[in-house]
Parts: sequence; C-alpha cells; structure tokens
Amino acid sequence: MAFIVKSLPTLDKLGVAASSLESVDAKKIATEWFSQFSKHASEGNVAQVASLLSEDALWRDVLSLTWDFRTFQGDALQQFLVDRLPDAGMSNFQLNEQYMHLSRPYPDIVWIETLFTFETTVGLCSGVFRLIPQPNGGAWKAHCVFTTLEDLKGFPEKIGSFRNKAPNHGKWEEERRRATSFASSDPTVLIVGAGQSGLELAARLKALDVSVLVLEKNPRVGDNWRNRYEALCLHDPVWYEHMPYLPFPPQWPVFTPAKKLANWLESYAESLELPVWTSVEVKSATTDDSGMWRVTVGREGQDRVFNVKHLVFATGFGSYRGQLPTYPGMENFQGQLLHSSEHKKASDHAGKKVVVIGACTSAHDLCADYYEHGVDVTMYQRSSTYVMTTSKAMPILFDGVYSENAPPVEVCDLFSVSYPNALVGLMAPRMVDKLAEADKELLDGLRQRGFRLNKGYKDCGFSLAVWEQAGGYYLDVGTSQLIVDGKIKLKNDAQIAHFTPTGLAFTDGSELPADVVVFATGVGDVKDNVRKVCGDEIGNRCKPIWGLDAEGEIQGCWRDLGIPGLWYMMGNLAYCRIYSKHVALQIKAMEEKVFGPERYSLR
Repeated sequence: MAFIVKSLPTLDKLGVAASSLESVDAKKIATEWFSQFSKHASEGNVAQVASLLSEDALWRDVLSLTWDFRTFQGDALQQFLVDRLPDAGMSNFQLNEQYMHLSRPYPDIVWIETLFTFETTVGLCSGVFRLIPQPNGGAWKAHCVFTTLEDLKGFPEKIGSFRNKAPNHGKWEEERRRATSFASSDPTVLIVGAGQSGLELAARLKALDVSVLVLEKNPRVGDNWRNRYEALCLHDPVWYEHMPYLPFPPQWPVFTPAKKLANWLESYAESLELPVWTSVEVKSATTDDSGMWRVTVGREGQDRVFNVKHLVFATGFGSYRGQLPTYPGMENFQGQLLHSSEHKKASDHAGKKVVVIGACTSAHDLCADYYEHGVDVTMYQRSSTYVMTTSKAMPILFDGVYSENAPPVEVCDLFSVSYPNALVGLMAPRMVDKLAEADKELLDGLRQRGFRLNKGYKDCGFSLAVWEQAGGYYLDVGTSQLIVDGKIKLKNDAQIAHFTPTGLAFTDGSELPADVVVFATGVGDVKDNVRKVCGDEIGNRCKPIWGLDAEGEIQGCWRDLGIPGLWYMMGNLAYCRIYSKHVALQIKAMEEKVFGPERYSLR
C-alpha cells in the first residue's frame, strides 16, 4: 500500500496565522464555496471545479461517479474530473447547514466541514467537503471532497412511506412460508452465511426488492456467535454497532455479549422477515459463460441446485481448516492442542496449566476467561501489540460521533467514511499519541511487566491495522490490568524452539510446562472460503480480499472481486451497516440495467 498524501494541511504549511481565524464566519465561507462548486459541477466545468480545490486536495468517491471505491489526488484527480464530471449529470445540489461547523482537530489544523446532497443521472447522492484557509486571506479551498451514492432514481427502498400499506387478514403466515421456500423459483442473489454480514446485506437487498436467500450451515441464526467461546464480548460500543433499519434499543449494554448478539441476529432476521435456510451445506458453485452461478446446496438429506445471478460469500475474515502453526516436537506433546476457534469455555481445562499463544483480542479474552475461572494461564506474546482502552481512549477517539449524544448514526457514518485512508494515515499518529497519554498509567504498567507495545500499523493505532491486517491490536476491556497485576502470566523473552512432551522449550533454554496450548494466531486466507465451494481455479482468480490498495481503498471486499456475479461481504457490525448498502446498490443497479457504463479506471 502506498499512501498518496505527503503532508497535512497545517497552518504553517499554508502560511496562515492562527490569529486570523478567530472570527471566521464558517457558514458564509461554506455557502459561498458551495455556490460556486455546485454551479460549476452542474455545468461539468472541470477547470472551474479544479480551481476550488487546494493544491494537494483529495477526492474520495464511493459509487456515485465511479461505480467503485476510489480516492484521487494530483494528476489522477485532474484526470478523474476530465473523464467523469462532464457526463455525470450532477445537479440539484443542497447544502446541509445543520451539520456545518468549523473544526479544529489539532491546534495547527483548521477546516470547515459540511454535508451536502446532489443527484446524478441515475442516483441520489450525499457528500462531505472540508475547506482549508489560504494565505493572505484568500478564498478557502477544499482539501477533501467525498461523494457517495445513496439511492437509485426510480428504485427507492421499501421503507417509510414506501412500505407495504395493504392490510393482511390471515394470509401473512402462508405468504411468509412461500417467500422463504423458493419451491418453484430461484432467488436473484444467494448469500452464504447468516452472520451480521449476510443478514445486513439481505435486509438491504430486500428493501430494494431484490430476491435473496441466505444460507446458514448452523441450526440457528446467530450460532456463529452463540457457539464461540463463552467469554466473547464485542469491544466496539453499541452506538457504533447499530444495524440497518433496526437499531439496538436504548437500554442495550454498551458492549454486547456474544450470546446476546446471537439472539439479536436471530430476532433481526425474523423481524425483517429475511429468507434464511439453516442447517445447509453449500457443496459447490460453478459459473458459466453467461455469468450465471450454479450452486448445489444440501438440506434435509437432499440436494437443491440454484441458478442465480449473484453469489455472495458472507463467511467472515478467514477459515480455520484444522491447520495449526507448526513447531518441532508437536507430535510428541502429551497435552491438548487447539485453535482459539475451537475453544468453548475455561472450565473445560480446570486444574490444568494453559498456554495461550498470541497477544491480540482473542488471546486476551481467553486469558481473562481462564483467570476468572481459576485456571493457571500464561500468555505467550510472539510480537508487539497495539493496546488502547475502551474506557479512557475510546471516548476520545469517538468524540462527537458514535456516542450517547452524537448525531444520527447515518450522519456519523458519512463523516467517518469521508476521510480517505490516505489522510487517516497522516492524522492517526497524532491521535495515537493523544490516546496513549490518556492510557499512560496502564501502558506504563504493561511495559514494566515486559509486555511489548507498538503504535499500530504505520503508527496509526488500530485504525489502519483493521484495514490492512485485520488484527494486531487489543481494545482493552480489562484484561491488560490482569497482565499488569501478574494475574495472567506473560512469556515473550524468547522464541519457541520446540515442543516437549510436557510443554514448550524456548531458544534461550527456558521451558514452560503446559497441559493445554491454545493458538490464538488468527485464521487462514479469506479466499479459502471461496476455494472450498468454488474450487481453486475460481479462488485463485479472485482479487485480494481485504488489505488496502495504493489509493488506500479496501481490496476485493464490497466491490469488484474480479469475477462477474461473485461478491465478498464481511466486517464488523458497523462496516456491514455502511457497506451492505453499497453492495446492494451495485447489485440493484446491475439488475435494473443502470449500472455503469463501467467501473472507472484512469485512462
């Protein structure tokens, strides 16, 4: 990944004195800029729009102008405007003054940020712009512009005033059974997996009147959370995790226990009447020259073959397929070896010595569970970890968004995704230092215990580690203090040399006795889930899934996977809330023949 942005628009760099900004009329400045922007964009006037952008401006677009996830700067931004602006049909610009404000994220960075809406020839869209001051009192210019597709013209979601208004006397149950059976028809979209990824996408598609069926291997919706280790709890706050159309109730706990979430997913599917088949084995999927997918499904002892236009994998970040990391001597170990995904509850290992290999989220959760059940547990840390508390640091990180008195979640989402990751890569290190100051006492305690800390991927905390690595961090909900207090033992001063019959031997000659070794070392390649059903040939043809490209955009997931009609949908509840809409809009646009003319690529 190569970030585009080289430096932040600090006041020093801009040649602007802080004192000159003391009486800024943000509304006047934003309104005047937007008046010019909307006029020139509507006319497709590339030169005039470009003149309203700062020298190092970024423009992030999600579907509205590119049918893709793209971030442009410099020559690429100029070419993007030339290629797309004249034919986009941008019109009906409206400024949202309710969320217009002068923001000062750091003492030397000042910008005016505002939401707006507009239309294109095919869609209703939203946007965000951030204006920065110019030297000598010159007119403010945009440093960052974000545009995104919200709805397709003529195809509104069937919610609110578009919901079904007809009374239903005694017919609902039979209609529901018929709609879920697919006895004489095939859906347009088949989704593999009924976790949050699959359900949120199914909800979006149903609202857009796209026929969809979700296939779940477990007996009940929610079992993907219900059957995981007993101590599992979300580390993201409830305000960040709301699901589309049905937010969590106001008395919901800030951090959701996994089993509670499992029950919620089951009720979500029922409340929104999502068609889900459970206890299903997806055996194989092949595609033909027409782009249709032939999917063989096993259910209740019989096979059913579906012919669908779109096949979506919503099967998570990876696939643990029984392969543990290998070390010499493992075959001679007399104790139990298992992966964290196989762990159920700490009481299974009462009275035994347990070593957990790993030092990120799952490892911390398991170690805390073992300690609370009186089990002798040691965490083996192979490499350094980024740690941030949910009690002190998280409220600072989410200040103004995703909190008790924040704007509606849809507004928070717009502001959040409007930051290109290329810009986040420069801003986040400053925030990491601020968060570390808030967590200083705990982090100092961890260092004194010998726990190895880092500042996250590219010193950006967990904000880029999520996108690039899908791990490497721990959002602390209490386990770190157990490590500081010595209640969870720590080993990280040498590498594992080999297993012994009774434990682990290390390169410095030390040994660690163990009856149980749990590998909290992550899962396999995301594409393994595709290969298992579609075969290696299709799996290998897929673009990389997850990780950031040269523009700082996610690879493969939620967008073109490289094979027509094949999609991958995954992420935490918040990512799925946001990006399920984008996947659904792409599929709906394709089905209604309004997609395109094609995904944008620079000429």
